[in-house]
Amino acid sequence: MADSSDYKTDDTPVRQGADAAPPARTDGLPERFENPGLPPHVPRRADVDEAAAKRAERQVVAMFALSALGTLGFIVAYFVVPADARGTVVGIGEMNLYHLALGLTLAVSLSGIGFGAVHWAKTLMPDNEVIEERHPQASSDEDREGAAAILRSGWEGSQLGRRPLILQSAAGALGLFAVPLVLQVAGSLGPLPGRELYDTNWRRGLRLMIDPSGTPIRAADVTLGSVFHVMPEGWVGEEAEEELSAAAILEAKAEDQVILVRLDPALIQSEKQRSWGVDGIVAYSKVCTHVGCPVALYEQQTHHLLCPCHQSTFDMTRDCEVIFGPARRALPQLPITVDDEGYLIADDSFQEPVGPSFWERERG
Repeated sequence: MADSSDYKTDDTPVRQGADAAPPARTDGLPERFENPGLPPHVPRRADVDEAAAKRAERQVVAMFALSALGTLGFIVAYFVVPADARGTVVGIGEMNLYHLALGLTLAVSLSGIGFGAVHWAKTLMPDNEVIEERHPQASSDEDREGAAAILRSGWEGSQLGRRPLILQSAAGALGLFAVPLVLQVAGSLGPLPGRELYDTNWRRGLRLMIDPSGTPIRAADVTLGSVFHVMPEGWVGEEAEEELSAAAILEAKAEDQVILVRLDPALIQSEKQRSWGVDGIVAYSKVCTHVGCPVALYEQQTHHLLCPCHQSTFDMTRDCEVIFGPARRALPQLPITVDDEGYLIADDSFQEPVGPSFWERERG
């Protein structure tokens, strides 16, 4: 008696075991498809006409030569065109001509190499279809000899031995193409920053001015828990906007911005923090030591400063040391004092570099 597993859902018996025949399809489609094979190979004109092959060779050489000219143009533009040159380009508008010259010449250089290589492959290199059956990974000596033979055949098929001008022009174009990369890496990084990473515009005696109004701050007006965002005197306010360029002001904001908070002196746990402040008023750099975002969120109950970019958190009662997040060093403190008129002033500049950490940041 047949088992129920020997029947389909329509109760038609099916054969079991190794000799079972595949079930017949009922949708009208064949059980299997025959291999259609490959269409007959159609030779290219360069394969049968030496004149066409020579013409293709000249075209490839011309493209590589164009690439070389583009590279030379890049080098000339790099040294000749002023970095701040500007002009109006039809369809684009006003732009930096130095960047335009570098972009166009580099595009010609790279395009010449790309189009030349593609045209070389499509017109002169072999295009015969090849089928390679799977074989064990451990190749025999015969297989290795066969692979070497294929490589030799590929070299012969590339016709570089017969047409050395292609190899020479390609080598020249590729060799020259490396020059812009070297120039960009070696020449465009600019001079070493020297002490600029350590210095800001803060100096002894400069008043702390509210940003952006440029109003000086009296120590008596700073109440417990109040927060001020400040900049050095001369770098904020209407007077600074009249005398300084917008770029200079933006650069100053990137390194000089400070947050000023009045804490309960009893909560301050660092003697340095206490001595560099005024009756609990302390000033710290707003530039996060992770990647430089402005640390501007002050939580009055916990006395924590929060960076909104990556959530680095600093404890103001413990000299702004990091208590959470990716930052790895505390915010630098600005020493402050009071002048004869009762205004808060800088007692010195920052004693360590502001902003993100970098190699060898300690002072010499």
